[in-house]
Formats: sequence, C-alpha cells, structure tokens
Amino acid sequence: MRVTMQYGKTGLPVELPDDWDVTIIRKNPMPRYPDPAESVVDALSNPVSSGTIHEEAKGCRSACILICDITRPVPNNLLIPALVRDLLDAGMDAGRITILVATGLHRPNEGCELEELIGDEWVLKSVNVANHFALDDSAHVYLGDTSRGIPAKIDRRFIEADLRIVTGLVEPHFMAGYSGGRKVIVPGIAHADTITRLHSAQLLEHPNAANCVLDSNPFHAEQMEIIGMIGRSLAVNVVIDEHRNLSFVNFGEIVDSHAQAVNFMEQYAKVSIDQRFGTVLTSAAGYPLDKTYYQTVKGMVGAMNILEQGGNMFIVSECSEGMGSSHYVQAQKELCRLGTVGFKDSLLSRSQAMIDEWQTEMQLKAMAVGNLHIFSGGLSKADSDLTGIRAIESLIEALAESVSSSGNNRIAVIPEGPYVIPVYSYSNP
Repeated sequence: MRVTMQYGKTGLPVELPDDWDVTIIRKNPMPRYPDPAESVVDALSNPVSSGTIHEEAKGCRSACILICDITRPVPNNLLIPALVRDLLDAGMDAGRITILVATGLHRPNEGCELEELIGDEWVLKSVNVANHFALDDSAHVYLGDTSRGIPAKIDRRFIEADLRIVTGLVEPHFMAGYSGGRKVIVPGIAHADTITRLHSAQLLEHPNAANCVLDSNPFHAEQMEIIGMIGRSLAVNVVIDEHRNLSFVNFGEIVDSHAQAVNFMEQYAKVSIDQRFGTVLTSAAGYPLDKTYYQTVKGMVGAMNILEQGGNMFIVSECSEGMGSSHYVQAQKELCRLGTVGFKDSLLSRSQAMIDEWQTEMQLKAMAVGNLHIFSGGLSKADSDLTGIRAIESLIEALAESVSSSGNNRIAVIPEGPYVIPVYSYSNP
C-alpha cells in the first residue's frame, strides 16, 4: 500500500507492506467551493451578527486587518484583496489601512516571504503592511489584567484602529482548542508579557487545554476575556480541506462568526477511532507548518490519543528551517539536561513561561505516552540531538522494527498530521 504523507511542498510517498493491517485516518470528505473568490465575496455580503464591510466602515477613518504569519496556509490571496477593495469602496483612504502580520513571538515575515504571505502585489503596493513585534513595549496598549492576573497588552495599531478585522484559519489547536478568531489577536498581536503568562504551565497542564476543546479550556477563556476588553472586532474565518481547497468561509462579529466556523470544522476535524495502536505514523502537515521542529510538536500531540502506552509514534517533518527560534533551542537544551521530570518541575515552579518553552512542554505530553521517532531531511545531527527523540534514516525499516517488536501488524497512518484529531472512543459491543 502506498500512502503519501504531507511533507514539505511535495509530500512523502511511503510504501507499506501489503500484509500489514493499515488504518488510514483522514477527515471525512469536505465540501469545496467551485468558485472560491466568489464565495469570499458572498461571505462579506452576508455577515454573521454584524453589518457588511460598507456598513461597518461608516464613520471609520482607519482600519487594521490582522493576518496569520507564514506558518499557516491561509488563502490570503483570496481574502485580503476583497477586504481592501471593500474598504476603499466604502471611502476609506488607502493610507489609513494597515495589514498587520500576527507573528506572536515568531520571527517577522519579510521580503519574498511577505510577498508569498500576502499573495497579491496590488495589496502590497496599495496599503500599509507591517509585522507585529511582541518585545516592543511602546507598540502595545495595556488594557488591564484578566481575572487570572494576566496583563492584556495588545498592539496599539489594532487597538487604535476605528475598524478592527481579523482573518484566520480555523483548525484544531493543541492548546486553544481551535485556531482562528480570538487566537489571531491573543497571542497573535499580544506583548511578550501577555504571551508568556498565557503559556504558563498553570494553564497548559489543564486537561482541557487541548485539541478541539473549548468548554472549560482556561487558555481559550483567557483569550475570550481579553477579546472582551478590546471591544468590537470583526473576523473572516476560513476552513480548508486536506488539499488546501477552500471548504468554508464566513465574515462577521468575531465571537459569533468564529463559533460558526468551529461548528463546521468540528464535524471533520475529530475522527472517532475504536482502538489504539502500537505503531502510529503521522506528519507535521507539510509546508508551511513543517518548516521547523517547533511546529512539528503539534503533530505528535494530535496523534497521541490513539497511541498505545509504550507504543511507537513516527512523525515525518521536513524541518527545512531547522529547530526554530534560539529561545526554543534553549528550551530543548534544558529538556536534554534536566530530563522530562526535571523539565516539567521547572515549568510548574514558575507563573510565567520562558519564550517558546511551551512547545517543549507539549512534547512532554506525547513522550509520556510512548516512544517518539522523527524522519526529517532538514535537521542536522546537532539539531536531531536536541529534539530529545530518536531520529531515523529509514522510515520503512523503523516502522518494520516497531511492528516486529510489538508482535502486532496493526498500524495507524495520519497523512495530514495535526489537522486531523483521532479520538479514541471504545465502546463494548
């Protein structure tokens, strides 16, 4: 059996022996729009709990549009030109429109990468395009503290705009439940003080800070509280299928429109599985998510629910840019130095996380279930040593070793990685 895993830009074909009992886990077939550009226009014309762009822009002299950074495959080439044209048609001056890349604590997207991200030369030439910098104190407005004591500091370009619009991809997220909507603001354009408090172990170790969970999720609750402090914001939400086709798009008030998109995505993102497996093969969802090992952790957490205790999980991720930030590399060094128990103890001793160490913390959750292995063409030997897991050179040989040692030829394969969340739900016959 040949299965193509999402890996880099081209995919990774894997030949599995015919005598293995292979379970391929994919989302159910999703609808796709025959004319994606027209569907965006329709969504802007039929808002959820808000007026149209023309109606919302009345009396507004400025607008700030948030977009996700390069790690998310959002079809900005469809969304951003339509939004900008509507704002211009409503009488807004192009010089008062800002597109802000919601980088969180990630690096800025510049040059050719920014051109790829925006996807439209006219937009780049017509309006202001800028990156968010979480460590720039003067660029943020302090709105007060949340009920949990997290300082709400948000990029002033968004706060001070007359019209605030968020765009984003709605997909499973291993801390916030689902991405998009409020997450593009927090942590997308939040100050480092807000981000590091939001990502503290006190929140992330809660069992409901997990994929596809919003109810009683403290991470989500903090985001929603800060959204309430900001005031009225609008959102364009999109859902894509396994082949990156547009399956859903809506526009409207940020909370209601995001909830509608989540309800749509949930019926496809969560896949009920009635067994666990001693061998699981997954991915980091391919380009652009698998550019770094940092993002690769999402694939591990997404698949861990169906891994037998002590089983073997294999993840394929190109990691064309290596590990990720220097902060993340430092966190991984600490993991290697302290071990899993020592590293987790260090997290729990603090109310504020160190930058990017939360991804290492999430890796611990998958490590607690079974043995992790990675196949990657982009990691150097030094990088591989920092992952804290086993790097393999031959994927099929490593899979065969796992099947042989377990004495069980059952294997689960998740080609799309963290965009599909298998949920173990055994029921007695």
